[in-house]
Amino acid sequence: MLVGYQGEEGSYSHRTVRELYPDAKPVGLPSFAAAFTALADQAVDRLVLPIENSTTGSVLEVLDRLTGADASIVAEHLVEVRHALLALPGAQLDGIKRVLSHTEALAQAKETLAARGWEPVSVDDTAGAVREVAQRGDLNEAALAPPAAGEAHGLVTLLSDVVDRAHNTTRFVVLAPGHPDPGPEDNKSSIAFSTGHRPGALALVLTELGLRGANLTRIESRPDTSAWSYRFYVDLLHEPGPEGVEKALVPPPSAVGDLYHLGTYRAANG
Repeated sequence: MLVGYQGEEGSYSHRTVRELYPDAKPVGLPSFAAAFTALADQAVDRLVLPIENSTTGSVLEVLDRLTGADASIVAEHLVEVRHALLALPGAQLDGIKRVLSHTEALAQAKETLAARGWEPVSVDDTAGAVREVAQRGDLNEAALAPPAAGEAHGLVTLLSDVVDRAHNTTRFVVLAPGHPDPGPEDNKSSIAFSTGHRPGALALVLTELGLRGANLTRIESRPDTSAWSYRFYVDLLHEPGPEGVEKALVPPPSAVGDLYHLGTYRAANG
């Protein structure tokens, strides 16, 4: 099986693929857009992508593509993230001026970097940041990346646990082609929907879902296709199996416009 991810070998996404699918072949892709295209073109069988972080919130590049993908979420996986500051041998902590990493990783350590006066430099991937620091050979630069990522490029760890919040955890999802097909133990669904511009419309939707026994664990609004209209992304826990999905979502709540069933899967332990 071919499992796609955004980034390079040694990144958090690559590590997650190895944890979830140890016998599969990981396929690194240069961007989230390329990852979704690879799944649509059947170049990979699954995608493993970050969708949310406990420090910085949603990964919007992934979230915004879910409703347009002919794919569904089939699993989620939580990864504790503890960045390390990796630099060339001979580099000193007080000599570091620039820190390279993926935008999300830099945001997860924004306060720490600012307190030390380090300039954040965004690159495509955490493992790619390690490679760039090694290739550029500048003792004033370091990469913010998984601790083990430096070994292949000869970098050393100058500082461990470079995060702003001790709970820093990334939630990954697995995408597979096709529509959701809930299994008997699947007890969590992701949906997206719009509502009309009527007083209390969103509250009515959430109330109706609650009355059906659904426990909302996350809600986020994103711009919809027309100006000043919004689509709501919701994760909810419900009774397991197809029967649980039907009880929660069929028929759609009365105030819902378009309802997208993005996937049903077994909730990861938080």
